[in-house]
Amino acid sequence: MMTVVNLQKVLGTDAADITLINKNEYHYESTWLHEAAAGTLLSDQVRYDIKDVIDSVKTKFVQATVEAIDVAGKKVTTDNGVFTYDYLVIALGFEGETFGIPGLDKYALSIANVKAARYIREHIEFQFANWSTDSVKDDSRLTIVVGGAGFTGIEFLGELANRVPELCKEFDVPREKVRIVCVEAAPMVLPGFDPELVSYAVGKLESKGIEFSIGTPVVEATPEGVNIKKGEDHFEFIKAGTVVWAAGIRGNRLIEESGIENMRARVKVDKDLTVPGSDNVFVIGDCALMINEETNRPYPPTAQIAMQQGEATAKNIAELIKDGETTEFVPDLKGTVCSLGDDDAIGVVFGKKVTGKRASFMKKMIDNRALYMVGGPSLVMKKGKFNVLK
Repeated sequence: MMTVVNLQKVLGTDAADITLINKNEYHYESTWLHEAAAGTLLSDQVRYDIKDVIDSVKTKFVQATVEAIDVAGKKVTTDNGVFTYDYLVIALGFEGETFGIPGLDKYALSIANVKAARYIREHIEFQFANWSTDSVKDDSRLTIVVGGAGFTGIEFLGELANRVPELCKEFDVPREKVRIVCVEAAPMVLPGFDPELVSYAVGKLESKGIEFSIGTPVVEATPEGVNIKKGEDHFEFIKAGTVVWAAGIRGNRLIEESGIENMRARVKVDKDLTVPGSDNVFVIGDCALMINEETNRPYPPTAQIAMQQGEATAKNIAELIKDGETTEFVPDLKGTVCSLGDDDAIGVVFGKKVTGKRASFMKKMIDNRALYMVGGPSLVMKKGKFNVLK
């Protein structure tokens, strides 16, 4: 979306034929999906129609599912026809990574898209409703296991912590019957975050009834729950009515099938975001792998970086069309904010640590800015977050 919007700005009507292919008629804010999954935001609020934000004179929108990418033949095959190109931008997004753990793909839910988020919300509500009407109460219906204490897992837990009291009131469920457990294989919560901020986040979530089981990898998922490893030879089974997996992502499988060299469906792109050996194919977002030369580690696949990549790619394509030179993409990292529900957050913004309502305010402003960059003031007014003083 960022590439298309910026191409429309820098290219004249006759300079190029722009085609945007997407399997849905809408675009969704993936960084808001955890709210829709918890039920603190309606699924319709996290998405908007593509035709409302693109210029139909400059861009042709095709609703289709991409089935194959042929870099050598310069074509993209979809369920709605085959499209040739001079320049291609691959921004297919992420897929959940199960790391080969048995049963996760069948019995765990993933916050993968709008439909998946809606299903998680309805599934949790179904469990509460059934517990309320069952003659013989099975409290495991009210146990929710969240796999992963990274960004998505923590943000989802924050929303759940606020949503559960509402569900308890709606379905006449005693709060003490509800159990929410976060299971994380790594020895820490929110790796890479400032320890002081992590301590704040864990304390806030624990005060709302969230349990943490850190350094305990999930070894198996079943229809009844998950088995976790708590020591060299010690395992514990958590019986749960809901298991949500938020412990890792990978690029889109189509990358692996395209023949482009990749690692877990992510392409180690050149500095101008092109595929090595293919100066007319750009890969951005979750499918791109960029190394931070200062740390010699990959940049995290964040929305902040993805949006900047989209803008940079548009400029580079415009230069190529004019027989110019592409420029190196260097992320401009302004900070990171992790929400802990609608009224709380932690983060580092312009080098300063923020917590609580102030951080929550910053989070909402970041979300609104993302909408503004794609659709301008009208999209912000339609979909923006304005309960900033809550």
